[in-house]
Amino acid sequence: MANPIYTYAFPTTIHFGAAARQRLPAVIAELGMRRPLIVSDRDIANLPWFADVVQLVNTPTMPYTGVGGNPVLSQVEAGRAAFREQEADGIVAVGGGAPMDVAKAIALMAHHPGHLFDYEDGRADARPVNQPVPPIVAVPTTAGTGSEVGRSAVISDDATHAKKIVFAPQLLPQTVLADPELLLGLPAKVTAATGMDALTHLVEAFLANGYQPLCDGIALEGLRLVAEHLTDCVTFARRLQAGDALSEAESVAHLAARGGMLNASMMGAIAFQKGLGVTHSCAHALSTVCDTHHGLANAIMLPAAMRFNLAAAPAKFLRLAQTIQPAATSGQDFLDWILALRHAIGIPETLTALGVSTATTDQLVGVALQDICHQLNPRPVTPTDFYALYQEAFAA
Repeated sequence: MANPIYTYAFPTTIHFGAAARQRLPAVIAELGMRRPLIVSDRDIANLPWFADVVQLVNTPTMPYTGVGGNPVLSQVEAGRAAFREQEADGIVAVGGGAPMDVAKAIALMAHHPGHLFDYEDGRADARPVNQPVPPIVAVPTTAGTGSEVGRSAVISDDATHAKKIVFAPQLLPQTVLADPELLLGLPAKVTAATGMDALTHLVEAFLANGYQPLCDGIALEGLRLVAEHLTDCVTFARRLQAGDALSEAESVAHLAARGGMLNASMMGAIAFQKGLGVTHSCAHALSTVCDTHHGLANAIMLPAAMRFNLAAAPAKFLRLAQTIQPAATSGQDFLDWILALRHAIGIPETLTALGVSTATTDQLVGVALQDICHQLNPRPVTPTDFYALYQEAFAA
């Protein structure tokens, strides 16, 4: 019997389940697209199933696959040129956070004047988003950023690496096809780093200052899903990379684990509408200064950031701990679990192990201070605190 596909809207329409990608033709027709542009990255374009997705989209346009690494402005500009030259009328974004963010930025700039960064969120003189934005269909292939259910795009300047956030409700994809089959071939390291990204979103959203019980509930259930499924995803990925054949029961379990993480990732992005925290400010600085993968940066900074926050929110940390271990008696149990999880899935323990130089510390602190995420951290963060956090992450 075929696996079911579930449909729910939160905040956009999501079709979740194995082979959900098969609904692409119907969704494209419902949105009135005739010439959608596929936006993806170079690695995904070389995967065997990508040709099947192209066939399902059945568009006369040529895919734009010029995305790679952290999304940057030049990728958006090249994608906008492809969109206009091919007279596209919509976008099918296929991939992880980078293609999703680039696709949103392309959609914004398809019919808006000026420079992308003229629309940066928070600028007093930001241009208004008042022109048509073509529809976007999102097909996620990682479980990390959850960008497929978000209304913002994070794009870096090519020269300075400074991250700019562009936000508008019109950037929310109209439909998400969340197909866990597309995650089955993810390498173990990518699975681990993106999974830690989802975890960090969930944890920091729950801890962020402010009253948002809807987001808090979503964050806790997402955390439970990560605790249940992330280690299994990495374990299965390692076995497949080693050439092991999975039994039928193991293949079913692998698909279920990937589906659990796919939902957890989307839940993290929904929950952090409430806000984030100091982990993300530190991680954004690492991506800006050192071009570190965002999920990996979060994974390495998370223990130090959580130790910093524990005394400021002991009751919340106890709830986090009891979500994954009902018998937990203190927030320290949650910190211990994070360390054990990182070890189990092969995350480097320190920034030094990742190859980041201590000589970058001043730059990192300067960028982290300017990042808005720590403003909602449960404990205020001073420059001295940022130095201490990075020092701990270098030598943990």
